[in-house]
Amino acid sequence: MKLVVSVIEARNIPAMDLNGFSDPYVRLQLGRQRSRTKVVKKTLNPNWGEEFSFKVDDLNEELLVSVLDEDKYFNDDFVGHLKLPVSMVFDAHNKSLGTAWYSLHPRNKKSKNKDCGEILLNIYFSQNNSFMDLPSNGDHASSLRKHADTTVKDDSRSLSGSSKSPSPVRQEDNLSSKEEKSYAQKTLAGRIAQMFNRNSDSAPISFSGSTDLMEIPELSTADISDDKSDDPSSFGSFEEAMKALESIDQGSEIPSSLPGGVLLDQLYVIAPAELNFLLFSPDSSFPTSLVEVQGSTDPQFGPWKFDNDGESLKRVYSYIRAPTKLIKAVKATEEQTYIRAEGKTFAVLAAVSTPDVIYGSTFKTEVLYCITPGPELPSGEQSSHLVISWRMNFLQSTMMKSMIENGARQGLKESFEHFSTLLAQTIKPVDSKDIGLNKEQILGSLQAETQSDWKLALQYFANFTLASTVFMTIYVMVHIWLAAPSTIQGLEFVGLDLPDSIGEFIVCGVLVLQGERLLQLISRFMQARARKEIFEFDAMEEPPSVLDVEVFDFDGPFDEATSLGHAEVNFVRSNISDLADVWIPLQGKLAQPCQSKLHLRIFLDNTRGGNVVKEYISKMEKEVGKKINVRSPQTNSAFQKLFGLPPEEFLINDFTCHLKRKMPLQGRLFLSARIIGFHANLFGHRTKFFFLWEDIEDIKVFPPTLASMGSPIIVITLRIGRGMDARHGAKTQDEEGRLKFHFQSFVSFNVAHRTIMALWKARSLSPEQKVQIAEEESEAKGLQIEESGTFLGVEDVSMSEVYSAVFSVPTSSFMELFSGGELDHKAMEKAGCLNYSCSPWESERADVYERQIYFRFDKHVSRYRGEVTSTQQKSRLSDKNGWLIEEVMTLHGVPLGDYFNLHLRYQIEDLPSRAKGCQVRVYFGIAWLKSTKHHRRIAKNILSSLEDRLKVILGVVEKEYTAR
Repeated sequence: MKLVVSVIEARNIPAMDLNGFSDPYVRLQLGRQRSRTKVVKKTLNPNWGEEFSFKVDDLNEELLVSVLDEDKYFNDDFVGHLKLPVSMVFDAHNKSLGTAWYSLHPRNKKSKNKDCGEILLNIYFSQNNSFMDLPSNGDHASSLRKHADTTVKDDSRSLSGSSKSPSPVRQEDNLSSKEEKSYAQKTLAGRIAQMFNRNSDSAPISFSGSTDLMEIPELSTADISDDKSDDPSSFGSFEEAMKALESIDQGSEIPSSLPGGVLLDQLYVIAPAELNFLLFSPDSSFPTSLVEVQGSTDPQFGPWKFDNDGESLKRVYSYIRAPTKLIKAVKATEEQTYIRAEGKTFAVLAAVSTPDVIYGSTFKTEVLYCITPGPELPSGEQSSHLVISWRMNFLQSTMMKSMIENGARQGLKESFEHFSTLLAQTIKPVDSKDIGLNKEQILGSLQAETQSDWKLALQYFANFTLASTVFMTIYVMVHIWLAAPSTIQGLEFVGLDLPDSIGEFIVCGVLVLQGERLLQLISRFMQARARKEIFEFDAMEEPPSVLDVEVFDFDGPFDEATSLGHAEVNFVRSNISDLADVWIPLQGKLAQPCQSKLHLRIFLDNTRGGNVVKEYISKMEKEVGKKINVRSPQTNSAFQKLFGLPPEEFLINDFTCHLKRKMPLQGRLFLSARIIGFHANLFGHRTKFFFLWEDIEDIKVFPPTLASMGSPIIVITLRIGRGMDARHGAKTQDEEGRLKFHFQSFVSFNVAHRTIMALWKARSLSPEQKVQIAEEESEAKGLQIEESGTFLGVEDVSMSEVYSAVFSVPTSSFMELFSGGELDHKAMEKAGCLNYSCSPWESERADVYERQIYFRFDKHVSRYRGEVTSTQQKSRLSDKNGWLIEEVMTLHGVPLGDYFNLHLRYQIEDLPSRAKGCQVRVYFGIAWLKSTKHHRRIAKNILSSLEDRLKVILGVVEKEYTAR
């Protein structure tokens, strides 16, 4: 049953815009069904003349009619609304309320505009596609034929097939008379049955109609054939379309993921063809369920049609997206095109356009669905690998590109979270445990290979040595058979036949050597087949980069082992799935002539769960002495794609710097657990390379020069013969073949240098080398302290004097400000430092003391109320006439707080001219840990706040001393 609503016109609509007019449109809602009219511009008496129909499942529902004023840049303004119960239309004469004016009501009683105007509507129940117009004493079979004819014609226009819902008549047959009385007031079928019982005194109507029902397939077939003849691009079913598409020789490869990022990457326990049917078939209920979950309305799925002379398969899908806090509900049109459909591989590109949003005509959002076969599960079931990626396709240039991309990224992320959740509820995702092989499975697979011995023997013995030996053996045997026995001569006797010439002696020697080589080949093959061993290594502490394998010939404890060949397995450049069964060629003087290969099965198993990355980064934080943030999955995915790395590689940090070759080249230096890489893009010319931490032999720092633009230079020297793939980025190569890379002009050189050294020491140095470097660094740091008297790395920061004053307070009394006593707490609280606490001074070395400080900012100091952790060190001045206090402050919970550290230096000296007086100088500097364009604004803001706080704190000291 369908409810038809004709929206004709409205009058006396209140003006909602500043020009004295409105841009009204009508929104209709019945249950979850929504529709809207067109917008009539600049009028208070709009005329629409549009008709809408809604499917009615419950007579207790209400029809909501809302009139709104369209606003181009903000949310639409509410004008008025009205609610009409569906049951009122059903109980009306002829199931129609006729054409009537209805008053619009405000949203609530407190609204200022009480008069919201009137709207002219025509509301009635449609007599098509229902049994309500069946006469009580007429030919029900003819009416049934009309209903079936209408239904088949409607359903034959698309691929969705005929409706699977049971007819109201059959529902009526299954109800008893008692059930009809109790159910009549609640459901549509009950009200229909109640109507039939009123019109007839006999029992409830039942239909056999066998003769007439048999005619329905003939009518539907004719209608379908007529529709097909009208549209030559249509086809019978979705399966037929896939078969037709597979028959086309496209010759295209599986497209790679789009550059915007990967939205979903998951394995599912389902065949690829079935997953393709679930996502894109018109007969699937998944798209409809997804629309409801995402909050979209009015979905309209067009039929799949062949385009471009049958070379591509397309369909158009439109819907109204749910409104958000920033964007109102808008209509979106999605054009889906099959790029690839060959057997078990499918790729669909969806181009989504939203022209009604701001700048909507300048871009399209493209989403790529790739379905490929997954690994076979131990249970024997098939699996599918679904990868969904996206990108923005800008049709016109716009200054809002970055904002549009960020908004689209956030919207897609939320939409595909619903998508993945619903898909996981529909089909089972593959657990990593289901596809990972354990130790017992590996052993079982190795023991189950006895049938392949003949194939391996054929590959191993198919060489010149065996062929020549067999030929010579057959040749000699034929010669013995044809030749007559020779007479005994010389030192010969019966049973011993010696060579009679030099030629015969050489031939005998060759036969003996050939036989020995053949026996060695057989022996090695048997030994190799007998030795199937499994080695386990705990590589969780350090992610493995390279596996070195060397094969030796060892005949016993008293024999020297001889290297037969060696090989290197690079985990960074190899895919883990490819290493599960791989033949690796051996390198070496003995292995290369024979083209020897080693059969390996390598498995990497994560035994620590998902905390591996956080644990490794936490360990690096202790080495670097600085917090390292875990990068997002999108950043890691872009990093992996940039350098072609496996999916388990994760980015630790990156720095802007210059690569020095003939000319400096600005780019970014990327540091991960296993590699160090550089990337630059200068006017479209890309420079990209990386090498392993294990390839580095030495790292040195050279002082700034004029050529390095006043920046220290980090020189990385690789081992001999290593990193040849990155030699285009090296500045020099020494006589022995070592590559040297020069990096300079870091925004924060100290942080970059500490991070590089920490990662290098963790990856490539032996324990003895680590101890040696640590001792050298501690000695160098001790010398710097003794010579310059600076602590906490303050020497790395440019300090400037921000405060200087003379106080009539002795130095000893002034130092109470740093004692942790009552004066210290009172001064800090006066300066807006809440929850102030400090640790006692502890001796670090001779005449050097250190303490820790914690406090929170008052809201008058910082509206973010951030936290501060500080480390202070105090020591005597060189002439023993005062104190030097150095402080390093770290801000938490404030914007960009992790981008910098604050360095302060208090110099308090006695005044020779005064018995009771001292001079205080305060120096200030900022150590930038990350690059930001807000350097000046941050420094200016911090300096202004610091000067005010210093005046308050030092003023408290002078006032307290005077009060004594």
